[in-house]
Amino acid sequence: MPNIKSAIKRVKQTTKKQTSNSHEKATMRTAVRKADFAIDNNEDNKNDLVKHAIKLTDSAARKGLIHKNNAARTKSRLTKKAL
Repeated sequence: MPNIKSAIKRVKQTTKKQTSNSHEKATMRTAVRKADFAIDNNEDNKNDLVKHAIKLTDSAARKGLIHKNNAARTKSRLTKKAL
């Protein structure tokens, strides 16, 4: 555990941001999985789920949680599979 005040603050900020980032990445992955499952089972709401997954993927890429090419690849796979 750090003794310097700025280091203590940095540890707090890092852990807070880490939990936020991990939650957002998990939410994105869940949305992609749900959309993929809906496409496989040809559900009625598959288009809405794909749009939501793409929105979350773009958001994660914009914030730097995932690489932009990873986001593009994920979106491409979903839309190709949805057609």
